[in-house]
Order: sequence, then structure tokens, then C-alpha cells
Amino acid sequence: MILLLGGTAEARSLAERLEAAGANFTSSLAGRVAQPRLPVGETRIGGFGGVEGLRAHIRENKVTAVIDATHPFAEGMSANALAACRADGVPLLRLERPGWGDAPDAAGWHWVDDHAGAAATVARLGQRPFLTVGRQPIGEFTGPLADRACLVRVVDPPDQQFPEAWSLLLSRGPYALDSELALMREHGADVLVTKDSGGTWTWPKMAAAAELGVSVVVVRRPRAPRHLEITGDVDAAADWAVRGWAAGR
Repeated sequence: MILLLGGTAEARSLAERLEAAGANFTSSLAGRVAQPRLPVGETRIGGFGGVEGLRAHIRENKVTAVIDATHPFAEGMSANALAACRADGVPLLRLERPGWGDAPDAAGWHWVDDHAGAAATVARLGQRPFLTVGRQPIGEFTGPLADRACLVRVVDPPDQQFPEAWSLLLSRGPYALDSELALMREHGADVLVTKDSGGTWTWPKMAAAAELGVSVVVVRRPRAPRHLEITGDVDAAADWAVRGWAAGR
């Protein structure tokens, strides 16, 4: 049995390849999005209960290999997967889409280490920020940017109250350049705030910012653990998984 920790477009693509190969696998989603896009094949939704819960799941389901294809900023799940697999000697592969650090405009962006740093940087740069960092870290911005006309785009409504000057947009990608240009012009955005999520689904906002001359603040990815096998290629991950599954049958 292959355990695929998913929730990303890459994980869904990998699930399709595993199903086509006839591999025995289960996709696991964290359940943080109310209506997630489901992959093909068997799917479980919800946490494991930390490292020990994940270890128990691996043993009970005779998991022979784990692929961590969670979001690049899903630090908790990735850390638990690494600890559980190392403890029980289960092969682990990290499937992670490349970041945007090599993009032509990347050197001109304002790179920060965390969301608190992003909020402080935005407070210096603009009056009408466009926040696209997801629902969970929004609390880091409400204090420093309480008096700014922020446009916040998230998939599901945040739990906390917003400052009076803020606007909420519930939306899910992928996005197109034309619509991103229109949205940023309508809001009068003068700074875009994002995470280095990588991929193509949300890249149009970066292209729109470049075209409009909007400042960009980017939260760096967490540093990958040493000695962790990582690939950014879905086909390579599928080959790795199928070889491991075939050997463990």
C-alpha cells in the first residue's frame, strides 16, 4: 500500500498515474478546505493524530511507501511524515513543485522569512495591499495593516474578524492573467502579498503585478530537512512509488 499525502494539483496528477499503473494506494487530505478537489482512487480526509497516529496508520494498513505531496507550506504534516517514516524505516519521497525563485522578476521582489515579516514589509510599501497568503496566517496581518484597504482572497472564510477597511474575496484558482489584471486594477492594488507556493495555477497574479508595476512581497518556503529525497516531477514520483509498491507486494 502506498500512502499519498495530498491536497495539491501535483498529488491529484500523481494519483491518476498510480491508478493507471494499477498500484494500491490511498490519498490522504488534511480536511482544511470545506470542499476539497478530490483525487481519483481511495481517499481519506482528516488528520492522523500526530507522529504516533501516523505510525499506527502505516502499520495497520501495511504501508510500504509514503509520498508527501502536500502544499510547500504544510510544515506540520511534512515533519510528521518524516519522523514517522524514519522511525519505522518506511521509504519517503517528497513531491514538491518548484518555487518561483528563478523567475525573471524574482530579484526585484521583497523576500521575507515569515508572515510577520511580510506584514511589516507591506506596512512600509503600500496602502492597498492584495493579500493572497491563505486563510490561516491572516491574523499576522490584521494588526499591522488594520488601517490599510486590504483585499483578502481565500478559499474559505477566515475565523477571525477583519478590520473595517478590509474586503474579503472568496475564490479558488486556477486564475487567468486578464482576470487578475482586472481585479488588481479595480482594487487599486499597490502591493501583492503571497507565499512562494510555486506552480502555474496562481502565477498569473505575479505576471499581473509585473505588468502593473505593483510591488510584490513573498514569504520564503520552509527549509527542507537534510537527507530528504525530493522531486518536482510527477512522473518521477510515480515511477518511484510503483517500483516500491511492486517490490513490497
